[in-house]
Amino acid sequence: MPGLTLPKNGPIAASRAAFMAAAAVLPLALASCTGPAPADPASSGAIRVTSTGSGCKVSTTEASSGNLTFAVTNNGAEVTEFYLLAGDGLRIIGEAENIGPGLTRNLVVTAPAGTYITACKPGMQGEGIRAGFTVKESGGQAGVDAGSQELVDTGVAQYTAYVKDQAEQLVAGTQAFAEAYAAGDAAKARSLYAATRMHWERIEPVAESFGDLDPRLDAREADLEPGQEWTGWHRAEKDLFPPAGYTPQTAGERSVIARQLVADTEHLGQRTRSVELSADDLGNGAKELLDEVARGKVTGEEEAWSHTDLWDFQANVDGARIAFESLRPALLQKDAALAASLDGKFAALQAELKKYRKGEGFASYDELSQSEVQRLAGLVDSLGEPLSQLTAAVVL
Repeated sequence: MPGLTLPKNGPIAASRAAFMAAAAVLPLALASCTGPAPADPASSGAIRVTSTGSGCKVSTTEASSGNLTFAVTNNGAEVTEFYLLAGDGLRIIGEAENIGPGLTRNLVVTAPAGTYITACKPGMQGEGIRAGFTVKESGGQAGVDAGSQELVDTGVAQYTAYVKDQAEQLVAGTQAFAEAYAAGDAAKARSLYAATRMHWERIEPVAESFGDLDPRLDAREADLEPGQEWTGWHRAEKDLFPPAGYTPQTAGERSVIARQLVADTEHLGQRTRSVELSADDLGNGAKELLDEVARGKVTGEEEAWSHTDLWDFQANVDGARIAFESLRPALLQKDAALAASLDGKFAALQAELKKYRKGEGFASYDELSQSEVQRLAGLVDSLGEPLSQLTAAVVL
């Protein structure tokens, strides 16, 4: 396309699991590690995983609760990664990274009974080749015999991996969106807009911590300071979902917007690779995400032209829930009542959001009645109060 050079990763396959968060996820007290694989995975009881450029073959689709070992062999031509995900397809339970062609690495996790997802990521791009995986109750204790700090450290490591994964998917999705937008394929760009932005919204507190990038990527027109250049997602949004009387961008102007969006997003991806988080980052970040919902999503101000606020709403709730669930094993040791309260309130909010599902997306926000908006706002407020107690309960 004239005037624009973008990486050719192509659109990422958007599985249903990537856009639908479960109403509740089983509490997971998990530890994971990676290391050299046993000489004979079968004799050691390891679950064999074979990753290729187009496949992810797992030797079994179920296992008994307790310690699980996945022996991951890369028979493809590119470096690959392997993930065990929670049943919602978002939370990373454990990962084996940077497995070169011809190599085998172990992933060891301790998992209770529940539903999970396995994923190979050849080329370390996109959301990976996924399949369901079931852990059945073995009758023994499933979980780690660890002190509170070990549980906190495990949760922080899991959430950090989640942030990096979402950033990677944001980069790939943004490249596909920007390519369509710059080429003038408005229909395709509109179809990718909300789904791609979900990756940003899920990790917004971390993204916002890079203060120079947040206004470049996510500034709304109403928030601009005098003389501030308007770039980012909402600049493209207005052009794709134009209000009455709007003058469309020229091909050259679209190319400039698209190129800057990709460059800023790739910069974000690079910075998240080395991000270091703490338990208070998770707890405070979860509350910040709920505040984002209350300030911009419930009011309908965030997506003023596309009215895709419910996608953002869901993504903010996803991010807050994943942060909470990463700390949940430690919270159970310190304040089981608060953990139970948060479980129930997240479930209630998710159940209400589910009412507005439409296909693989959501209803346009301007279709909701005032009473429906008020009901959502009430559930957000109800969750926000106990969520504000999470950091103190875990850290202090």
